[in-house]
Amino acid sequence: QVQLVESGGGLVEAGGSLRLSCTASGPTFKDYAVKWFRQAPGKERESVASIDSDGATSYGDSVKGRFTISRDNAKNTVYLQMNSLKPEDTAMYYCRTFVINIGYFWGQGTQVTVSS
Repeated sequence: QVQLVESGGGLVEAGGSLRLSCTASGPTFKDYAVKWFRQAPGKERESVASIDSDGATSYGDSVKGRFTISRDNAKNTVYLQMNSLKPEDTAMYYCRTFVINIGYFWGQGTQVTVSS
């Protein structure tokens, strides 16, 4: 079993920054790819960014150049640095990982609200 806990959300003005954290339990976290998703009310869930076990990253088009995903395996944590935030970034943000032969694990989410 893997437990993921997100933190770092909050209310910020447009143009501001936040750093989200996704902290995992489990001794082999370094072997897992982790992905951040977001979902705003009435909208479909959107993939934001992902990071592989080797550190390779990818981003959704709407956040490229503004968001940065990184990981600190010593702390079992994946970060999502969000800069130049826009009101349209307002959503619940979730992290997810996949463990071979077991399945997907999701965190409970952290709310990000960007005021205009």
